Amino acid sequence: MDHVRVHPKFLHSNATSHKWALGAFAELLDNSLDEVCNGATYVLVDVLGNKKDGTKMLLVEDNGGGMTPDKMRQCMSLGYSAKSKIANTIGQYGNGFKTSTMRLGADVIVFSRCLGIDGQSLTQSIGMLSYTFLRGTKKEDIVVPMIDYEHTGQRWNKMIRFSLNDWNRNLATIVQWSPYESEEDLLKQFDFLKHCGTRIIIYNLWEDDGGSLELDLDTDQHDIQLKGNNRDEKSIQMAKRYPNSRHFLTYRHSLRSYASILYLRLPSNFRIILRGQDVQHHSIVSDMMLSQKITYKPQYNPEIMPGASNMVADVTIGFVKDAKYHIDVQGFNVYHKNRLIQPFWRVWNAAGSDGRGVIGVLEANFVEPAHDKQGFERTLVLSRLEQRLVLMQKNFWSTNCQEIGYAPRRRPDKEALESKRRKSTSGANKRSRPRDRAIEDGVLHEAPPRSDSKVAAISEVRHVTLTVIQRLYFEILSFFFARLMELQVTELQSNLQQERKKCKALEIQLQEKQQQIEELDKEQVVLVDMISEERGRRDALEEKLRKSLKDASTTIDFLLDKVNRLEEGRKD
Repeated sequence: MDHVRVHPKFLHSNATSHKWALGAFAELLDNSLDEVCNGATYVLVDVLGNKKDGTKMLLVEDNGGGMTPDKMRQCMSLGYSAKSKIANTIGQYGNGFKTSTMRLGADVIVFSRCLGIDGQSLTQSIGMLSYTFLRGTKKEDIVVPMIDYEHTGQRWNKMIRFSLNDWNRNLATIVQWSPYESEEDLLKQFDFLKHCGTRIIIYNLWEDDGGSLELDLDTDQHDIQLKGNNRDEKSIQMAKRYPNSRHFLTYRHSLRSYASILYLRLPSNFRIILRGQDVQHHSIVSDMMLSQKITYKPQYNPEIMPGASNMVADVTIGFVKDAKYHIDVQGFNVYHKNRLIQPFWRVWNAAGSDGRGVIGVLEANFVEPAHDKQGFERTLVLSRLEQRLVLMQKNFWSTNCQEIGYAPRRRPDKEALESKRRKSTSGANKRSRPRDRAIEDGVLHEAPPRSDSKVAAISEVRHVTLTVIQRLYFEILSFFFARLMELQVTELQSNLQQERKKCKALEIQLQEKQQQIEELDKEQVVLVDMISEERGRRDALEEKLRKSLKDASTTIDFLLDKVNRLEEGRKD
């Protein structure tokens, strides 16, 4: 069979390397965007129906340059990436297609039409990577059946790589295990591509523990959303009230929201179409107010880091326009080669409300993304960047927090405060100085002594004044005490919310570990079954050999007896 052999251990890793399903969609969008250099003008993500069993399937299609038969085989092989040698392309590890498709579903079939290297030899290829097929046929290694066609004259003819029987066997396998019932149905898929392009269909989508699809394809007919831990109904309701914070509140569960901020810049002639509607590209900078631009250029040693001359990034930082409502929205969108790697990276985890409302955007091409493009490799360069972003956020917050209703964090000018105090003291002394002398006709005379009634009146006024001052003093103390208690309660509530989030994250990690243990247990059971089966075959073979040996021994004894009889007959 004409197929690509893949190491069996990689197939399971393909289904688990992307913990976040929307990250798998992003990988497929990356591949289509990289086809802009080959003429791609759109990528279409949609939901289809499987006519064989009535289930739902995912479609990802672009009108780029497509793939030649050889390139298709390289695409279906693990660890190969031609883009790692091409500048300004997003893919680099060669695993994006496999990890993303196997994360979303058990099976994928790919249709691709290409003009070829010379631009004249038109070919089209069909390849199928099916976990269901491998399990159903109990394959001991992974095979990826493929068939190719070439256009000669006015017809599409089969491209035979090994033999016609092998080609027909591949076709029969694809028809049996794909959503299509005949070769004619398969070829109809190329009608959607028109001139050139690639059409990826993912089927047998993964289900959750309850038996329902992991993806929510029904809530919004123009979106693909997630269920479970990534979906927070409170955040969804808040997004309706605070539109400028909508992407922060919804990107974790909504593909439309995530795809709109996935790229820092989108070519003007390229469209991302999600279930019949264009995804509107969104710049987080437009959600900011009081924004500032800061250039980050760390110091480095050219001898230790010779390629670090490009270590520079323009950071745009500001308050989200909804910050005046004091909602907990903050973080930096960090892009790498135009692709969002770290969405709303929370670098400053301050106690209380400090840092709230501050968001930022930067493109850091000098840090390396992780293999799933959902974070960066932990390196010294990344640590320095993180420290600088924390400092930027702290400085911006302490300087501008009073603009959105928080108490100023900077200390008032001591000299101005001291001057104001001196003026106040001087004025009070002038007002309270006793008039014990008088000037009449230019001569200074002693003022007459005050009467007892005047002294009593003055004492009473002083007593009332002190009483009022004391009452105001206690009222002020009560107000500040109540305010302090309110701030402490708010801080405690914030800390409690953070602890709840940590507990929720730990619960998710625990569930993932339990799932891994269950999968290991399943693999162990399969291995034990294989060993038992092999042992059974060996015992059966041993029993068969013993029986054959016994039969041979009986035959030898019979022949020896017959020979002895013949010799005795001759003697007689």
